[in-house]
Amino acid sequence: MTGFLLFLAGTTLLALALRVLDYLTGSTIDRTPWAGRCFRVGCRCLGLRIRHHGVQPAQNTLIVSNHVSWCDIPILGAFAPARFLSKAEVGQWPLIGWLARQAGTLFIQRGSGQARRVRTGIEEALKRGESVTIFPEGTTSAGITVLPFHGLLLKAATAADVPVQPATIAYRRNGRPDHVAPFIGDDEFHHHLTTLLKQPSADVDVLFHQPVEIPETATAHEAAAELRATVHNGLERIYRGEMDQPSAPGDLRTEDAPGRSHLPSPPDAPQSQGQSTA
Repeated sequence: MTGFLLFLAGTTLLALALRVLDYLTGSTIDRTPWAGRCFRVGCRCLGLRIRHHGVQPAQNTLIVSNHVSWCDIPILGAFAPARFLSKAEVGQWPLIGWLARQAGTLFIQRGSGQARRVRTGIEEALKRGESVTIFPEGTTSAGITVLPFHGLLLKAATAADVPVQPATIAYRRNGRPDHVAPFIGDDEFHHHLTTLLKQPSADVDVLFHQPVEIPETATAHEAAAELRATVHNGLERIYRGEMDQPSAPGDLRTEDAPGRSHLPSPPDAPQSQGQSTA
């Protein structure tokens, strides 16, 4: 906890310094590279043992991932620098919300009819050459399955003429799905953080699938179903142990693995509703 609090203090000072530089130079400094470095340090402070598989995004893209915990954001941000889409409530979290705004996070109020406006914001960011990460489930789950994807925001990639890169994230302890990392139910951020830090480190696998193009003729529902099938298949492969290979050296362990699967979409699983940071 001490290390994590020191990390937050250092990140806050960095964010303030960048604000001062913005004022002195009269221009806005790109926060994305700085955010990526901070995310990597944050993952170390959380004690997460992370391995990534597949090919990290090499160009600006719309990254879509399943959603298990608020930890998904620093984990994905450590490997794929991008702006994140988050629920409006995160912007109200003490200090964390302010840091998220400084990093360029896009916020959406669920159930407020803002989706089309947010899609326009995502499209504009993609056209500027930025990557954006979204969690189309719209909420967190226990991480055992992938909830149905909402497709409205996916068409922003088609409008911006950029690919979509599916990503699968899975948390395990002793080779089984982790029950500590999921941020679900009525848990509060500080309670979940304390519980997470009290437990032994979790193993996290991040599988980047091959980028795909969404045809203009595809409906949002069709695109969402195909992407969910890819992410779900990746989750099954991780839990079957297909990704358990010797890791490469480094603070955050990395390795390559096969890319996108073409297996048919699995049937919709019962929705285990949780909390959402996106």
